[in-house]
Amino acid sequence: MTRKHRLATAPSTPSPPTITLALWATNVAAPLADLGAWLATVEAQLVAAADAGADLLMLPEYACMQWLTFAPGDVRAYEEIAWMAGEAESAVVRLAEVARRRDVALLAGTMPARQGQDHVNRAHLFLPDGRHYCQDKLCLTPTEKDPDAWWLTPGDKLDVFIWQGLRTAIAVCLDVELPALATRLQPLDIDLILVPSMTSRLSGYHRVTACAKARAVELFTVVATVGTVGTVVRDGVAEPNVGGAAVFVPCEEALAATGEVARLDPMAEAQGPGEVLLARDIPVGRVRALRHGGAAEAWPGPWEAGHVQVRVC
Repeated sequence: MTRKHRLATAPSTPSPPTITLALWATNVAAPLADLGAWLATVEAQLVAAADAGADLLMLPEYACMQWLTFAPGDVRAYEEIAWMAGEAESAVVRLAEVARRRDVALLAGTMPARQGQDHVNRAHLFLPDGRHYCQDKLCLTPTEKDPDAWWLTPGDKLDVFIWQGLRTAIAVCLDVELPALATRLQPLDIDLILVPSMTSRLSGYHRVTACAKARAVELFTVVATVGTVGTVVRDGVAEPNVGGAAVFVPCEEALAATGEVARLDPMAEAQGPGEVLLARDIPVGRVRALRHGGAAEAWPGPWEAGHVQVRVC
């Protein structure tokens, strides 16, 4: 594989017939005293997820935006990314310890991370066995390319890693909306795509969820999404967030005719830390069996269009 597309080779454990995901639509407007308070909230949610039988707790893209509720007042909009990246260096170390201690996988959303002289929007997945996977967002929104605000650099590689025997990838928000990326994933026998997102409007929420469902159909896989909730006010500017959560599978009578196995309806505001969607018994094993020739209704297997002549008439 090239640097731009890597496939993990270990460990090769059998996949479970089902998994349970806890998808936390985080309320980034809930005020916090400091980073320790945020970490304590995350650990409390991880404990609750473990008690409910979840295999993984997923936070949204920029769940760390909640840190701005305790940021120094003199941090300007164009300084927020660098400030959060500094806080993230400590958070990453402590989150790895939490995942090991609580014995539950944790996708801690995304956080800015320094990359040379620039910053990337980086997702972090911590596994109880100590493994730590990162995925940088590949396609940035206009807000993330604003030199007067959140100036970031896009990532240049996609990693497919093995979690509980499942070939898993992380597509950060806008990345799941890109058919070109799905084309790169199609031959890789993907079992699960995790989509942490942040959208400021209902239209953005529907873009992400609609495209997540499309990826589930065209890749014949499971796709889980979760987004941020709440309005954060910085520099006198209100930053709204509209989010929810959902889990999609291929539209098959043997799975779910609608392709939807769990949903938390979108919301603009939430109480306390936000809402958690507990998506129980997601049939990853059945999806894989159907993808591998188990009498799916229409699935042709990985299919390429290189031989098709496209004409403009």
